[in-house]
Amino acid sequence: MKRFFLSLLLATGFFMVRAQEVVPMDKALFLEQVFNYETSGEWKYKGDRPAIIDLYADWCGPCRMTAPIMKELAKEYGNKLVIYKVNVDKERELAALFNASSIPLFVFIPLKEQPQLFRGAANKATYKKVIDEFLLKP
Repeated sequence: MKRFFLSLLLATGFFMVRAQEVVPMDKALFLEQVFNYETSGEWKYKGDRPAIIDLYADWCGPCRMTAPIMKELAKEYGNKLVIYKVNVDKERELAALFNASSIPLFVFIPLKEQPQLFRGAANKATYKKVIDEFLLKP
């Protein structure tokens, strides 16, 4: 009976991945899923989908304005990309890695090209344009 129920759930898509959420990132997750700068000096993205890393701080007004936009984009794009967020006050080493002297700072990571930095807050349309034209270009 359990097998039948599991088969039914799988067949109906019940276990399909839900809309993507913004993923909090620490150094360990970065080293595992993005790039291990401790073992390699040359950039090699480890992910299987393009990514955005949002470097922010809780006290930052523009960061608080862009956070809901990133959540919306994560849901809209679903499994086409992954959006991470890094609290620069807690993850100082990652902040230094990207020279996050001002925030918000967004790191757009395509699958095969070098990452590009985007400093400051913008509107949703601007982020969508970068995603569509840089991260998800055919």
